[in-house]
Amino acid sequence: MTTTPSPAFLCLIIITLLVLSPPHQSHPDTSAALSVRDFGAIGDGRHYDTAAIQSAIDACASRSRGRRRSTTITNGVAPSPCHVTFPRGDYLTATVHLKSGVVLDIGEGARVLGGTRMEDYPKESARWYVVVAENVGDVGITGGGVVDGQGMAFVERLEEKKNVMVSWNKTGDCTGDECRPRLVGFIGSTNVRVWNITLNQPAYWCLHIVRCVNTSIHDVSIYGDFNTPNNDGIDIEDSNNTVITRCHIDTGDDAICPKTYTGPLYNLTATNCWIRTKSAAIKLGSASLFDFKYLVFDNITIVDSHRGLGFQIRDGGNVSDIVFSNINISTRYYDPSWWGRAEPIYVTNCPRNSSSRVGSVSNLTFINITANSENGVFLSGTKRGLLTNLKFINMNLTYRRWTNYVGGLVDYRPGCQGLVNHSAAGIIMEHIEGFQVENVNMRWSSYQNEQWDNPLDFRPSTVDDISFLNFHSGYTTNERVTETAQESVI
Repeated sequence: MTTTPSPAFLCLIIITLLVLSPPHQSHPDTSAALSVRDFGAIGDGRHYDTAAIQSAIDACASRSRGRRRSTTITNGVAPSPCHVTFPRGDYLTATVHLKSGVVLDIGEGARVLGGTRMEDYPKESARWYVVVAENVGDVGITGGGVVDGQGMAFVERLEEKKNVMVSWNKTGDCTGDECRPRLVGFIGSTNVRVWNITLNQPAYWCLHIVRCVNTSIHDVSIYGDFNTPNNDGIDIEDSNNTVITRCHIDTGDDAICPKTYTGPLYNLTATNCWIRTKSAAIKLGSASLFDFKYLVFDNITIVDSHRGLGFQIRDGGNVSDIVFSNINISTRYYDPSWWGRAEPIYVTNCPRNSSSRVGSVSNLTFINITANSENGVFLSGTKRGLLTNLKFINMNLTYRRWTNYVGGLVDYRPGCQGLVNHSAAGIIMEHIEGFQVENVNMRWSSYQNEQWDNPLDFRPSTVDDISFLNFHSGYTTNERVTETAQESVI
């Protein structure tokens, strides 16, 4: 059966096609490139090269300003940014500040290494980055090399389940084991571009986009330690017009994580990415004080993650017009100390605590999704924050157990009800109004540690206006498939 996309979905696809073309790929000419070696950088990985790197950035910014003043801009195209180049070597550094019109060009065989001493970073924890750009424009990082946060140096005790991190922060500016430096941050900036670079071993979040407009992230590889908490891949915070494409993210915590702290987040597109994580591959929240709108996630592969596509709306923000399409998901259990219970799709909306506002979640479309998971889909609103107008179209969901971790738990964390004992089901639904299921196949392996074959779990008192068209469920084995089909409206 052929499904005609809704006008809203077509509009989002058009937006995606318009923004997916990468920016003009300018290349540095010799008159607009400065080497950190010419400013005294040693590149031996032992001596700090901070002063040399910052001097090169400052000189490049000055040259870029001069080029912009002296060049007549034609056809709306400004002169290309000045590039700070890094020849082969290991460049140990404290925090460096990127300036307008400057691109760090870290060549193949070059590594920028973040320092591991507290004095390597500014006093305020909000500015703890190895590389940070604040209130600037036309900036970026590229070159084929590596920025490495040396994150394992911040681990106090290694353990198989979850590495224990103890802060080296003594200023009192923050508390707990999340007091660690991020790797790369762009704050309040415009026309940001990060491409053809590897970001390795962040101590905390890896790539942080904060209150930025017009950001392109493409052909980026991110590697974080798989047992380290809070080493998110890409966090997009309060930023608009962001494109992420052709990225490889393999990390311990959330891979792509939009958040809203101080303002709304609009027009985010992520496509053609490969993700593996011990937490959520794509997660909205949990910081969600303002709205999320017009987000598209397309052609993404998720492998061996603790959760696939997640919504943790906890702070009163409203979420609407989100599309997930052409996504392959594999989720599995890890230890309960990590948030997530192997859900391929997880949509929750509940107040973080008694003083939190309750937002809304509406107009979510999941189309052309294939999942192989150890747990089912979890969709949960609240009495004052219903999930409305959800669509599952053209989906294949296969459930089987292959790890020995304990199942039978529903995970509401953070806040809300925490971990709750609950029998497993293909789709658990709570507080929903408007859910369209069309062309969905649900299968269970007959070889599993826990026998469960309940396709749908919901109470009619909390769920209304649900329709099923070509919904199939049943066991699958190597030899046969036994199924039942439903065509009904509830």
